[in-house]
Amino acid sequence: MTDVTATPRNLPRPDIEREPEDISRIGEISRPIGLWEGIFAITAVRRALVLIGLGIAWEVYARWLGNPLMFPSLSDTLSAWWEDMSSGRLPGAAASSLRVLLIGYGTAIVLSAVMTTLAVSTRIGTDLLATLTAMFNPLPAIAILPLALLWFGLGTSSIVFVIVHSVLWAVSLNTFTGFLSVSQTQRMAGRNYGLGGLRLVIFILIPAAFPSILAGLKIGWAFAWRTLIAAELVFGVSGNAAGLGWYIFEARNALETATVFAGLLTVILIGLAVEGIVFRSIEAATIRKWGMQNH
Repeated sequence: MTDVTATPRNLPRPDIEREPEDISRIGEISRPIGLWEGIFAITAVRRALVLIGLGIAWEVYARWLGNPLMFPSLSDTLSAWWEDMSSGRLPGAAASSLRVLLIGYGTAIVLSAVMTTLAVSTRIGTDLLATLTAMFNPLPAIAILPLALLWFGLGTSSIVFVIVHSVLWAVSLNTFTGFLSVSQTQRMAGRNYGLGGLRLVIFILIPAAFPSILAGLKIGWAFAWRTLIAAELVFGVSGNAAGLGWYIFEARNALETATVFAGLLTVILIGLAVEGIVFRSIEAATIRKWGMQNH
């Protein structure tokens, strides 16, 4: 019997050379951006185009409908808006509403800061915030308008009260949720530096939870606007001056639909200005600078 030993054979492998389709693109990492591509990369330009498209659609639909009493055109609305802006009627109404809005919004933020600080510092504070939020957050602000009228009478105090109610629970809930999402590693790092209580909240919890806090502030601002306009439609005059809600209500009674749309357009423009200037500036100086948001 013969032993057969298998010896490996190293067969030559044929080398295949392929020429690339485009030798000039080898090693190319980036390519120049065209003019239009660079323009469309700007967020403000894209949003402006969206607004222009909506405006064109508005004008076309209104002219096709042909009923300015029901749905005025954009040109009629802008004409009414400019007329009341020039006369000072619309700026006065906007200033009155903004004054009341800022009082209520600022008061709600201060109360929210106190409540959430107590909630993250003590167990009774946590239970108190959870209970109050569960009770009052689902309660619409419009539902407490009669109660505010009984307690504070007709005027600014009643509107401020309902604004505080609409803002407080949304901001508190978002802030507290953001605090709970802060990792134990970050908390322990703060305690290792000797931080505790209020200092831990200011230097560790607030920066780490700021995306949630900012989202709550945006939601609260939107709720405040809705509540303010609804309250002014019911209460009418805010103190000694009529606000945007009363401006819209009077225009509706006079069947000046273009003026009604002008009031609504003013509310929208103020909202866009606050979102595009105030909140975006805060984002750029905080969460974007800290690397917590990509764009």
